[in-house]
Amino acid sequence: MRDFSDEELERYSRHIILEDVGIEGQEKILESKVLIIGAGGLGSPIALYLAAAGVGEIGIVDGDVVDLSNLQRQVIHTTSEVGTPKVESARRKMLAINPNVKVNTYYTMISADNILDIITPYDFVIDGTDNFATKFLINDACVLAKKPYSHGGILRFAGQSMTIEPYKSACYACVFNAPPPPNVVPTCSSAGILGAVAGMLGTIQAAEALKFITGAGTPLYNTLLSFDAKNMSFRSVKFNKNPRCRVCGEHGITSLSDYEQAVCEVKK
Repeated sequence: MRDFSDEELERYSRHIILEDVGIEGQEKILESKVLIIGAGGLGSPIALYLAAAGVGEIGIVDGDVVDLSNLQRQVIHTTSEVGTPKVESARRKMLAINPNVKVNTYYTMISADNILDIITPYDFVIDGTDNFATKFLINDACVLAKKPYSHGGILRFAGQSMTIEPYKSACYACVFNAPPPPNVVPTCSSAGILGAVAGMLGTIQAAEALKFITGAGTPLYNTLLSFDAKNMSFRSVKFNKNPRCRVCGEHGITSLSDYEQAVCEVKK
């Protein structure tokens, strides 16, 4: 058992007194390693809550810089940081909340060439990206590396999430098979997003990570949780693992390749 300092006991007291977490659950959190891919609308609340929870080592991946249009939903960044790499901006806030966590930054775009090296050291991966090509690549890599992960997606007033434990639960490709053709489905930059929706979904994903780490509750395995913030309705749809899935099935993938990236025009 870890020897908790007085500062740790006070900082994490609301976890420690929580049934199904307790001192043992907090110890698991402190010893865990979580990777967040994307430091935008979803990555912002995920990073803040995982740092606050005391996740021992947090990796954050993003190859973009802060843009003024990000600030409506990407709450980890500030106006003074426009033009700053998002991973550095995020790291500063995470350490300001909890200087005891270790934050690893990856100022790069995820690709088939680098994703396996990046995800390998981590216990759990969180998809906070905003395009289908990267989402399917993350699924493929996590399946190959047998890394559990949380999928998340948002658009307009809607959000969806599921948690995948490769070869045990349905993967993203079991449910959606392959990305839609480019320009068929709009992105947030072309169709818009209510800022608070990113916070709603990102917080759900952070909770899924903490549930997985501590063993509290049941993650969203074989379940797609979706919500519509317009009428604040939530829906859970159950799925079975597809034995013929092109990714995790009996004759699934054995290597990675990049998917075609959709290009959208921003509506003014």
